[in-house]
Amino acid sequence: MGAPKKSGGGGRVSVTEDSDELVRVPLQAILLADSFNTKFRPITLECPKVLLPLVNVPMINYTLTWLESAGVEDVFVFCCAHSKQVIDYLDKSGWLSQPNFSVTTIESHNSVSAGDALRLIYERNVIHGDFVLISGDTVSNMSLTQALAEHKERKKKDSNAVMTMVIKRSKTNPAIHQSRLGTDELFMAINPDTKQLLYYEERTDLSKGIMHLDKSFLADNPSLTLHHDKQVNYILSEGIGLLDCYIDICSPEVLSLFTDNFDYQHLRRHFVKGLLVDDIMGYKIFVHEIHSNYASRIDNFRSYDTVSRDIIHRWTYPMVPDVMNYGNTATKLERQGMYRASEISQSQTAVIGPFTVLGFGTKIGNNTIISDSVIGKGCKIGSNVQIKGCYIWDHVTIEDGCKLNHAIVCNEVTLKSGAVLEPGVILSFKVVVGPEFVVPPYSYVSLLQQPVEEDSDEELEYADSTSVITSKVDKSDEEDASEVPEARISSVSEDMEFIVSLHVLFIDQLGMGGVGYIWQKCEGSQEEEWRHSVAPIPADKISEAMKTMEDDLELTHDGSILPPSGELIPDSNDSDEDNEDSRDDFFEREVEATFLRAVNENIQEDHLILEVNSLKLSCNKLTADCAGAVFYAMMKYAVDTPHSSLDGLMQNVKAVLSKWKKALTSYLTDIDEQIEIILKFEEICLESAKEFAPLFTKILHYMYKEDIIEEDAILSWEDEKRDADEADKVFVNKAQDLIQWLKVAEEEDE
Repeated sequence: MGAPKKSGGGGRVSVTEDSDELVRVPLQAILLADSFNTKFRPITLECPKVLLPLVNVPMINYTLTWLESAGVEDVFVFCCAHSKQVIDYLDKSGWLSQPNFSVTTIESHNSVSAGDALRLIYERNVIHGDFVLISGDTVSNMSLTQALAEHKERKKKDSNAVMTMVIKRSKTNPAIHQSRLGTDELFMAINPDTKQLLYYEERTDLSKGIMHLDKSFLADNPSLTLHHDKQVNYILSEGIGLLDCYIDICSPEVLSLFTDNFDYQHLRRHFVKGLLVDDIMGYKIFVHEIHSNYASRIDNFRSYDTVSRDIIHRWTYPMVPDVMNYGNTATKLERQGMYRASEISQSQTAVIGPFTVLGFGTKIGNNTIISDSVIGKGCKIGSNVQIKGCYIWDHVTIEDGCKLNHAIVCNEVTLKSGAVLEPGVILSFKVVVGPEFVVPPYSYVSLLQQPVEEDSDEELEYADSTSVITSKVDKSDEEDASEVPEARISSVSEDMEFIVSLHVLFIDQLGMGGVGYIWQKCEGSQEEEWRHSVAPIPADKISEAMKTMEDDLELTHDGSILPPSGELIPDSNDSDEDNEDSRDDFFEREVEATFLRAVNENIQEDHLILEVNSLKLSCNKLTADCAGAVFYAMMKYAVDTPHSSLDGLMQNVKAVLSKWKKALTSYLTDIDEQIEIILKFEEICLESAKEFAPLFTKILHYMYKEDIIEEDAILSWEDEKRDADEADKVFVNKAQDLIQWLKVAEEEDE
């Protein structure tokens, strides 16, 4: 069953805005089960996005489970594209029959946007108080208690406070102008005192990080914080890059606003921006920032990959595989982040790497290697197969000798022996790839032909579930073709029989015996394919982006352009020194987060270096700053790794320095940079990790032996400390035996 079983208990209620009133209403939510875009094509031509498996559990299960745990009592699920599939699933999985958690479906066949959906819900008159607005592709474990309380308190004081948006800090790659979820650049201006949202802008054209603000806007808002999702910016106070979680707490007036304004279609581009520029009605939007909790929306294939990894790494707890058991099968957590369901048949010579999920009843052959992947139920994987960073859904057959690299493979796909999937490939339902055939990078493959005309993101998914078939049908067959039902996973074979009966033949695009169409790249899609792919961002793309950033930094900055640090300098009494310290702290935190992500996701050193370099450019830092920050991140990871003694800590240090040596030494090209990390090590031993102090000389000697730092750097460091106070010479004195040994060795060489 999809819905968890619960014991009885009293229902949760929400007090209305006036605390003096005795009327209490249940906390309600509107869940949009249609994304109203085409980013998951060709898959969503056959199956609704909210039912796609996310770590072997339908996406909508995560959203409903969170809403229930957060205290929501009454959920209205708006269904549009593939509505019958969604309603059938909710019924069969038990969500429509929960005792203290009401789930009601609202079906529409002509809504083409979120705005249309909310207007229809307003007409139904089912919302009676504040409600949570969310889409069915959202994963979260946050508590709503504080956000709800803030929203209600503001509403008591100001009836125009109609919405509270949930946001969180983001960790992004500044060079490529997007978040780790693959979403577009986002600029926000927020009043730091009231948390009112004053400005919201998505940059979909990947232009330079420039914001044009009217002088009147700054005059009207003397105290505000600018947030850019790729770097830190300053206006009177520090701001951190933020991410929109697409979880909104709304007053009932929001629905009437959509009804009064039929040009409101998109929640952000139209509604939010519309309210921000409307000076007549005076409605206000506020934000609630979460810190330790998790909340992310799956907007594209890259965010599908990112959120899947976050779930496997347990950042989303309790929304994790061993808790979110789907169906009647239990999944157990094993060592090194591996999850295993029951009745798995695995050869003794097969190798299953860390952070891999194996579904119920899967069979794995001899000498097969699987790493960083999710395997669904009932899959048959042959011998000598290599699978890395892939999402293999249910009942997939992979014959001997196949190689799969960062791809998505949908239900009942067959890969014949020796087939190869290059990074970024999407194989939709029941596709067959011929033997030894290599599917090119970023290819989309489907049993359905590509639509003749490209549709806008706002067009209904199901509008083309028949047109992709009928576009090639003869006039004489139009009457029969119009009767084609919405495509379903379970009915792809029937659709195929229908297509064959209409003499629509497959072009031999997938090798001998292959079945399916490789969709052609659309004009301008080459840029998007790697940005929104499940595959890692190619190193050459990051290098190109960094080169562009370097060129941009050479431009002369005027008052309308953000300087390299992202700082706007108003008239302020804040000291430059304080701002510099804040920027240093931010840079160090971002490098540490980038390093940890590289460790957890097994990212190559070259990619780590490129990401740190992009942070260096965006924060206007020196190579020595990078050396200190990378070294700090490594030592922090070593001390945080479990150990029971100083010897154990030393082994941790050796392991991390050995594995990531290239990343560190790439910033140690001269003596000054090497001295910087020795000074940084002193600072670590004195402040953040005093546990290293007894090992200072040992670790310094190890770095010398491993050619991380040179003899001249150690001797120059001692020379710099010669006239320092005794308090600053603690570690120089500790290292005297090593220093004297180096000096003797130098004299002998001479």
